[in-house]
Amino acid sequence: MGPLDASRPWEDRDVVGQYRFLQRVWRNVIDEETGARRTDVAAADRETIRLLHVTIDGVRRDMDALRFNTAIAKLIELNNHLTRIGGCPDDAAEALVLMLAPLAPHAAEDMWSRLGHASSLALEPFPMADTALLATDRVELPVQVDGKVRARVTVDATADAAAIEAAALSEPRIAELLDGQAPRKVIVVPGRMVSIVR
Repeated sequence: MGPLDASRPWEDRDVVGQYRFLQRVWRNVIDEETGARRTDVAAADRETIRLLHVTIDGVRRDMDALRFNTAIAKLIELNNHLTRIGGCPDDAAEALVLMLAPLAPHAAEDMWSRLGHASSLALEPFPMADTALLATDRVELPVQVDGKVRARVTVDATADAAAIEAAALSEPRIAELLDGQAPRKVIVVPGRMVSIVR
């Protein structure tokens, strides 16, 4: 529910959110009518595989640092993506269940068994992230005009300052705010933000 080193009162309402999360994971991995592994889900696309490996890397680091709340947040983000694409593809199901195991061991063990494994998941290693998939090829940058974020632009991760500036100035919302006038100053921090002074 929060960092281990932070003191906070127990909230019954927080339990409901975690229960709903586990239900959504279950529905993404297991067919509710048959109780078996879902077979109606398409193979994982590139975006799903990349998000899976980013999640594996993040959850591993969070678990090592005992930040269980942020590990759960990353699993929720992955599960929300799986829900949007219609369920958990076969090539992501086992990794998802293995990441869930330290946090919800009984539910994960049940799902592991239904995925067709005879032995306990406690004997399995934690998934390893493919480092080649962790690097992103596109980044989204906020564009500020006079100190307020007015738009966001998506550019190549390797784009130089000139390309980022051109993308920001051609963004329709920014062009509308500039109203044909050239900005007095454009500050580009690659990978971070663009700041425009009118």
